[in-house]
Amino acid sequence: MKGVYLLIIWLGKEQKIKIGKLGKFNFKKGFYVYTGSALKNLEARVRRHRRKRKKLFWHIDYLLANKYAKIVNVIGIQTRKRLECDVNKMVLSLPGAKVLVKGFGSSDCKCKSHLVYFGERDIRKLAEYNF
Repeated sequence: MKGVYLLIIWLGKEQKIKIGKLGKFNFKKGFYVYTGSALKNLEARVRRHRRKRKKLFWHIDYLLANKYAKIVNVIGIQTRKRLECDVNKMVLSLPGAKVLVKGFGSSDCKCKSHLVYFGERDIRKLAEYNF
């Protein structure tokens, strides 16, 4: 299956985390939504993200490697089209959405960031929003 996915992440404690060459950033405690795409194998990509032990390659790998970061929900959107940025814009338009790390996951597009912070507002049921 090919498509776009949303990782709903809970960071249980404020942390300073180095994100590859992007630098070191302060991540607040709370819920985050990361928008990604897998135009070859969506299930394998999500399984990789769920593993704690892996080579740190993408920006999201560095965040997920932190002991306080946990994926609490995954939403997959089956598509052959490159809709990652469109879906990300919809997430950014939700009430309370904030960008804390500019350039996170968006080094190959013009989006401000593909990681969106929602504070402690429980965003696990993101699929209930009308995109």
